[in-house]
Amino acid sequence: MMNKRLTPVPDTPVVTRFAPSPTGFLHIGGARTALFNWLFARGRGGKFLLRIEDTDRARSTPEATAAILDGLTWLGLDWDGEPVSQFERAPRHAEVAHQMLAAGHAYKCFATPDEIEAFREQARAEGRSTLFQSPWRDADPATHPDAPYVVRLKAPRDGVTLIEDRVQGDVRIGNDQLDDMVMLRSDGTPTYMLAVVVDDHDMGVTHVIRGDDHLNNAARQMQIYAAMGWDVPIWAHIPLIHGPDGKKLSKRHGALGVEEYRAMGYPAAGMRNYLARLGWSHGDAEFFTDAQAQAWFGLEGIGRSPARFDFKKLENLSGQHFAAMEDAALLRELKAFLAATGQPALDARQDAGLSDALPLLKPGVKTFPQLVEKAHFILAERPVVPDEKAAQALDGVSRGILAQLTPHLQSASWERDALEAAVKQVAEAHGTTLGKLAAPLRAALAGRTVSPSVFDMMLVIGREETLARLADAQG
Repeated sequence: MMNKRLTPVPDTPVVTRFAPSPTGFLHIGGARTALFNWLFARGRGGKFLLRIEDTDRARSTPEATAAILDGLTWLGLDWDGEPVSQFERAPRHAEVAHQMLAAGHAYKCFATPDEIEAFREQARAEGRSTLFQSPWRDADPATHPDAPYVVRLKAPRDGVTLIEDRVQGDVRIGNDQLDDMVMLRSDGTPTYMLAVVVDDHDMGVTHVIRGDDHLNNAARQMQIYAAMGWDVPIWAHIPLIHGPDGKKLSKRHGALGVEEYRAMGYPAAGMRNYLARLGWSHGDAEFFTDAQAQAWFGLEGIGRSPARFDFKKLENLSGQHFAAMEDAALLRELKAFLAATGQPALDARQDAGLSDALPLLKPGVKTFPQLVEKAHFILAERPVVPDEKAAQALDGVSRGILAQLTPHLQSASWERDALEAAVKQVAEAHGTTLGKLAAPLRAALAGRTVSPSVFDMMLVIGREETLARLADAQG
């Protein structure tokens, strides 16, 4: 079977698309597919289009569509133009089916479901292929009854369909393995297989980058392209994502939806970086920016084997992105995280404190909840209530030492060296060390046993707040 191929030349604009079905959340696998399409288009100055495949009216919901758009927006995958509704294009799909009828590339089939099942039962009994061969394929239109019918593609029954795939290589499927698929149902509505081809053609899609579970669909869809005389897009069928155990990613492996990763507090840049590395590579590069990913991404870098999701690698990359992120951008993302997870917005004091403290908060942080916990000394309201472990550091002796430390801090120059000298002096006067005195001091200032340096905290919250918290801790 011969098919026209689209061979892009340098000035041919690249057009990719992401085409999710709005029947639930944005799956992590779908997010990676969207990312690959986005990177390929953006790196070549092309267009990245979005199509909502909402032809399954029973399962498609506005809420799912909104969740998909929200997930893509959070990931930073911007699309060109307005999202296309596949359902709204049904008249155009039907128009193409009728063009194929008129040209002899399709036919009306009046076989009933009972007749089709009877054919298959007999085929099974005789050990033949159960692919339905309609008796109406070559019937004289004059013999057509006045009855409901479907429109079937008149597919070739011999020869081979060759899928030239940029990831899987050349894949050959015998045409005797493909049936005359239904393109229009008896109620006149188009099937998914027809709609996809018509939409991709009309949207000018040059590269179809999608999961390899669609590989067999490509063979059937190519027959529609051939019947209509349309250019076939470049195929790139990418392996699915597996869990750490090598089995298809599922709920038992953990979170599946993009919104779950957002709620867990992974930064969008870290997610983009990690998803790009799931099944694609550029040398030994692990950490990279969006600009680098767009410049480097190519279909030749996609492997044929399923990628395995690894939370430790995701956390590691997220940590690197936290460290590399500019403070202003990080503060914006933190505010968005708090809003998305239903947490209180920052007030002016907290906002200013975080702006000053982000350089000392970022190291070692891998998620926004970790950042929020590390910033507890800024976010907490007076009186700061220590957690159970911190409260143990505030015994009677420690409270007494803090009481004697207070006047030293009142008169100290509010600089790190002076503060450290004042605390060290009081510690030595009580026969202890600066390190041991830091524990009750940390409990008083942060209410935690783990926090940034006590001197960093003092400098961030200032003299007045420091002294007030010490007074609160002394009871």
